[in-house]
Amino acid sequence: MELNTLAKYKSWADDLLYNTLSGLPERELLEDREMLFGNIFSLLHHVYVMDIVWKSHLQGVPHNLKTRNPEVLSSFSELRENQALVNAWYENYFEYPDSDKYQETVNFEFIGGGAGAMTRAEIMHHAVNHASYHRGHIEGVLYQISIEPPTTDIPVFLKGRKA
Repeated sequence: MELNTLAKYKSWADDLLYNTLSGLPERELLEDREMLFGNIFSLLHHVYVMDIVWKSHLQGVPHNLKTRNPEVLSSFSELRENQALVNAWYENYFEYPDSDKYQETVNFEFIGGGAGAMTRAEIMHHAVNHASYHRGHIEGVLYQISIEPPTTDIPVFLKGRKA
């Protein structure tokens, strides 16, 4: 699948999830749960922060983060807006389907320490998989509180694009 399609898929899937979550009371988003990062809001924040980290690596600029989930300082609406902005950045960055730059290796330092290296294409694949992985966590919680999560599968996205 082309990288620009993956970037658009990520934006679409994130937007569907945020739309569903926006209908919940804030207490549900902040409720302590037996889940990664302790609650829905913190997990969303983690996904956003890691998207910023990978964006920084792609740009070759420091992200200045020391943890994968720094203190949460924004509201749900601010986080949603920021996530949409970083998703739009990825869509623009991966606008061209067959750019040779996507095969360039990016060297970086992992937040936990140690050197890493991935191609720009691998970084995009990781960002999409990372967000999908955590959307699955959140969707599991939604089922537990009797909320129907959105269907965010790639085939559904692709079908909608062709309709």
